[in-house]
Amino acid sequence: MMPKKKQHNQATDSKESKNKHVTDTAELKEESATDSSPGNGTGNKADDSVATDKSGREIKELTEKLAEMQDKYLRLSAEFDNYRKRTLREKIELSKYAGENILTGILPFMDDFERALKHMDTCEEGAPVKEGIILIYQKLMEFLKQNGVKEIESQDALFNVDLHEAVGTVQAPETDKKGKIIEVVLKGYYLQDKVIRHSKVLVGE
Repeated sequence: MMPKKKQHNQATDSKESKNKHVTDTAELKEESATDSSPGNGTGNKADDSVATDKSGREIKELTEKLAEMQDKYLRLSAEFDNYRKRTLREKIELSKYAGENILTGILPFMDDFERALKHMDTCEEGAPVKEGIILIYQKLMEFLKQNGVKEIESQDALFNVDLHEAVGTVQAPETDKKGKIIEVVLKGYYLQDKVIRHSKVLVGE
């Protein structure tokens, strides 16, 4: 049978070992808690800072892309609006001056009629023929007016390069006639508000 003193020592050692194990475990838990604490650790702060910087850069990039897309949209919108206006203006002008070539081609016939009428003034026996030519001439003039053609009033007007073409100069009969049109050699015409043929004139000097 074991002596009592030895048994007492073994019990004391066992108790101390248990107490030491509990103390070591508590210390380990405390260290673990301390290491994982957000106030004491540095790893979490660094991660949060990196995440914040990354989010800021992404927001900045998205903002710049949005501004670029808005700028492109505004430019395209302005270009389309200009194209639409230009196309509309061209359509209006096309419809307004659609028959210009045909009407311009008729003008020489008007010239021939006017010459014929002048020559017939000297013909005493051509009265019936003259009346017929006048009637045709008036109908033709009416047709031209209905289609927007009108004569450029040039006689005694100041010479204007936008309306007139000087084919020569003559001595002005009066001082106030200088620079004005003395004679219209060939009539000019408008189509609506556009000059389709300049008046050929003699200018006083």
